[in-house]
Formats: sequence, structure tokens, C-alpha cells
Amino acid sequence: MDTPGKKLSVVDAIAIIVGIVIGAGIFKTSSIVAWTAGSKTAFLLLWPLGGAMSLVGALCYAELASAYPSQGGDYLYFRLSFGKWVAFLFGWARLTVIQTGSIVILAFVFGDYASQLLPLGPYASAIYAALAVIVLSILNSVSLKHSTRTQNILTGAKILGLVCIIIVGIWLPTAPVSFANDYLPDRSLGLAMVFVLLTYGGWNEIAFASAEFRNLQRDMLRSLLWGIVIITLVFILVNIAYINVLGLKGVAESEVVAADLMRRAFGEYGAKFISILIAVSTLGAASGTIFTGARTNYALGRGFQPLRFMGKWNERTNTPLAALVIQGLIALCLVGFGQWQRKGFETLVEYTAPVFWFFFLLAGISLFVLRRKDPDRPRPFRVPLYPLTPILFCLASAYMLWSSVAYTGLGGLVGIGVLLVGVVVLLAGSGRTKDLGTDQPN
Repeated sequence: MDTPGKKLSVVDAIAIIVGIVIGAGIFKTSSIVAWTAGSKTAFLLLWPLGGAMSLVGALCYAELASAYPSQGGDYLYFRLSFGKWVAFLFGWARLTVIQTGSIVILAFVFGDYASQLLPLGPYASAIYAALAVIVLSILNSVSLKHSTRTQNILTGAKILGLVCIIIVGIWLPTAPVSFANDYLPDRSLGLAMVFVLLTYGGWNEIAFASAEFRNLQRDMLRSLLWGIVIITLVFILVNIAYINVLGLKGVAESEVVAADLMRRAFGEYGAKFISILIAVSTLGAASGTIFTGARTNYALGRGFQPLRFMGKWNERTNTPLAALVIQGLIALCLVGFGQWQRKGFETLVEYTAPVFWFFFLLAGISLFVLRRKDPDRPRPFRVPLYPLTPILFCLASAYMLWSSVAYTGLGGLVGIGVLLVGVVVLLAGSGRTKDLGTDQPN
């Protein structure tokens, strides 16, 4: 079998990390973080803290990926550490909570900013979100080619939007804003961190390209350090810009904080300009998430007999059509759930967070388990300061799991309930599970 060439440089890897992590979240989560942080100081300090926590986790994932390179990623770590049943539950969680939740989170960001361009009434955000899910799922099902040129255009739109926000918010004069009573008491730093770390989400993806590094032992650490430092700096500058123009209360009370910043500086034309950039870049991120999600769901169908209808590859379109349809239907149900709760984006973050952090905690534990069960396995990259670094990662994940349960509303409970349904499905199909995450289409 062909193996990937070792062509990935440090610069290449940094570009991948920055491109994955700096997504749509920074255009939406800042408002919720400001509301839950309670003070300007806490709000600004949470972003470098999120960068530090992300780096600790990235180091742990780097060891796992370099020791066990596989398309299955977490599937493989969980199967080797805890057995195929935990691997199945992870696949179920991606199908019903994590990946579909991420799609709808992006769809609601798109909906919020698209509403600035063409308002459709009180349900506008949900309408746009549903349309995005339907149209992008259809495009992915007819073998839409995700060209690098298209992705570069979308990335360019995102970068241009960030540069505009930073320049306007920090260096260009704007109309004065009142900072009186710029303090929001009785808030939760734990819940604020849920949204901060959502914004940093995606740093673990570079670990799965470990086999392609020219010098894995040296370059992985350098890429992670520089990538997360750059991301953290961008997030700090963007949030300083938000605060400078709108104040803490203004940021907290904004539904579309980037548009409100540009509106204050340049009026409606500025708000519409940034809304177009964000809507376009968010659609690109959502399309990519739909693309990859359908393929992991296809793998789940191949590995678990009761869900075999998802494991069929459509030869005519060269896509996992059934997996795309099921994923799209679940996503549409989540759009409806978000609209029913009247909080759209926030509800879906609450829905995904407990399950997401539960499996992150298991990933940290799996590092200890695999070092004990498989001590002779070559590990080109070893997490520094072992066992302190993975212990810190596990403690942070456990705290985030607790925070996402204790401080979230109905959304979090529903997400946990859906994961428990997976246990019932697993028991009903006991004995009909193959190895997950290793059966991928060519």
C-alpha cells in the first residue's frame, strides 16, 4: 500500500493549523464569552489561557498520531485502549452530536451574518442555516470537487475580514463609545471557557498528518508552538478591537459583533461588507465539515452492521450518498432544536460540548493506557514533561466536561441523552461490530 511522502515542512504545517483553527467562531463566540466572563480583564485573559490549554492538548495528540498513524484517528486510539465498543460510541457521537453539531454551529453563524444582508424576519437565522445544510449537502452528494483554488478564495475572505476588524478596531479612530457600567456581575468563567475553547477547536487535526513531516521529532513541536502562538495573537488582537470599539457590554449584547464593529466605523456599508466576507468563509467551512463528516459516517456504517445502510458508496456520484443524507437529516433536526430554544448557535455549542470533552478526556487517558499496553511501540514524537503534560490535559478536559454539564442548559442534557441512545444501539447490535476507522474509500 502506498504511504504518504514526507514533504510537510514547518511552514506548511503552521499554515494548516492556522487555517483550520481560525474559522467562523471568532466572529460569534466573543459576544458569549464577554457576557459570561463578567469583566474586561477576565474577557481578555481568557484568550491566551485558551491558547495555552490548546497547546497542552495538541502535544498529547501529537504523540498519539505519530505512534499510531491512521485515517481512523481517535477511532484507533479508543479501540486499542478501551476496545471496539468505545470506538463505536465515538463514531456514534460524531454522527449524532459532534460533527453534525459542528455543521449546524457553522450554519447558524452563516445565518446570523446572512440576515444582515437580507433580513427574513424573526426566524431568519434558522431559515438560512437550514438552507445552508440542504444546499451544501446536495452539492457534496453530486461529487462537488473541493479545489484548492476555491478553498484559497474562502480562506482569503476570512483573512481579509480579520485584518479589517483588527485595523478598524485598534488603529482607526471611531465614534466614541460609553464604557460606563462596563462590568457584568454573576457570570461563569467555566462557561466562558467552553466557548473560548470552541473557538480554538481543530488544533488536533495536524497531528493526523504526522507521517508526512520531513523531520517529525523536530518539526511537530515547532509547528504546534508557532501555529498556536499565531492563532492566540490573532484572537487577542481581534477581541481587543471588539472591546475598543463596542466596549464589554456592547460586545456582550451583540448578535453579530464583527458587523456591529464595522457598522460603527463605516455605517451599513461596512456592516454589509464584513457580513459578506464572513458568510462566504463560513459556507466554505461548513461544506468541508459536511464532506469529512459523511466519510467518517460511511466508515461507521462499514464497521457496525445495524448501521450498514450508511456504509454504501454510490458509484455514480462517487460519494457516500446514504451517509450524506442521514447526516443532513440529523443536522436539520438540530437546526429545528436550536430555533426552538431561541438561542441557535449557543444551544448547539451546549449540545456538543459535554460529549466533545468526554471524548477529549478519554483521548488523554488513552495516552497513558497505550504507553502501558504497548511500551515498545516506536514514538517519533514524545510529549514533553511526561506524565505532567498529559495529566494537565486530562485535568483540563475533566474541568471542561464538568463546566459544560454544570453551566449549560437543556442543550447539554440533550447531547448527553443522544450519546446514551448510542449505548442502546450498541447493545442492540452487540457482536456485530468490526474494527472502526480503518475501512475508508480510496
